[in-house]
Amino acid sequence: MPESGTATSSESAAARPCADPSSEPSAEPSGSREGIGRGLVLLLAVACGAAVANLYYAQPLLHTLGQDLGVSDGTAGLLVTVSQVGYVLGLAFLVPVGDLRERRALISGTLIVTAGALGVAAAAPTFIVFALALGAVGITSVVAQIIVPMSSSLSAEHERGQVVGTVMSGLLIGILLARTVSGLVAAALGWRTVFALAAVGMIALAVTLRRRLPLVPPTTKLGYRGTLRSVLTLIRAEPVLRQRMLMGGLIFGCFSVLWTSLAFLLAGPPFHYGNAIIGLFGIAGVAGALAASVVGRLADRGHGARATTVSLIVLLISWAILAAGKTAVIPLIIGIAALDLGVQGVHISNQSAIYALHGDARSRLTTAYMVSYFLGGAILSALTSTLYSSAGWDGVCLLGAITAAVTLAVWLASTYALRRRRRRPVHAEPRLAQAED
Repeated sequence: MPESGTATSSESAAARPCADPSSEPSAEPSGSREGIGRGLVLLLAVACGAAVANLYYAQPLLHTLGQDLGVSDGTAGLLVTVSQVGYVLGLAFLVPVGDLRERRALISGTLIVTAGALGVAAAAPTFIVFALALGAVGITSVVAQIIVPMSSSLSAEHERGQVVGTVMSGLLIGILLARTVSGLVAAALGWRTVFALAAVGMIALAVTLRRRLPLVPPTTKLGYRGTLRSVLTLIRAEPVLRQRMLMGGLIFGCFSVLWTSLAFLLAGPPFHYGNAIIGLFGIAGVAGALAASVVGRLADRGHGARATTVSLIVLLISWAILAAGKTAVIPLIIGIAALDLGVQGVHISNQSAIYALHGDARSRLTTAYMVSYFLGGAILSALTSTLYSSAGWDGVCLLGAITAAVTLAVWLASTYALRRRRRRPVHAEPRLAQAED
């Protein structure tokens, strides 16, 4: 039986208002009943990984970018915040369009715009131009968050968690290998080549997806403003969504604390590594990708709450290991792997829970969740850039550990509150208004 706190469809019904099925057409593609082919799942995983990788090419190069563009390490570290703020803007204003427009055309068109922004970054003469281009890349790279709910819509009910987990595995591998590829290419051909090659890759991906993706019709007749308003309605109506939004912001904050500061640690004493070696540390985090499909399968079987708890404990322990890696490589590698494993375990559990809430509003659910997710990352990455200059690696690890502990406390307290709410007698509750569903 499903555990309390996993927020499957049946469980969450007692804790949320019922959506009016007549308020919007059920426009999910027939693939949602028949399932999705393995080849298409893998293509979507590759597309997600390639799109989101654009946000992370700069991270192992921060020290080099600061030197070449004439700014300090602290200022260069703000590039992480710029790209994440751009991503939040894209999540808030672009991803909801995934419920409003035909998604194949939306995805391929957005990738072309991403390619243009990457081209500007490759040729940027100054730090300001580069930062603006990176912000534009952040806005358009949210195409990955249009693909994820689309994969959920195309999949059959019994395989939804596994499909989303597989697509998210591709996304995580893209995040982590982006750093490795970026470091190696920059060491061999210079940092500008990294962004030029990424631009070419986005054009190739846009053409491939245009040819291979099925038509995925809109799932709502609401206008753009009505669609944005309905995101706020979903947040107000769904306690499970609010729970997972807060947890998402905190876990990605942990992720950003590590990856914003790691390049500075590895570039300085006692390591003195160059871009190529720093980039290779991204491989250590690929272990987290292995958790994605496993946690998805656990969620399909009703064990999402247990997976969330274990993942949060792993996340908390990872910071103690990372603290021991201040002067030693082995603990650092183990800590990176443990942190990424914990973050992805919670993230996949979160997405499985929110996608069980409203089948016809998955892009809007994604918007609500991922805006909180990346806001947490942006805030903590900005704080980390300042903290590393004053408190070093010890201060960064303390910040990460506190954030992980707060996340675990939020999970336990909110799960207890939701269980108590579900035990109460269920009374008739108002339906979501037609203009807001």
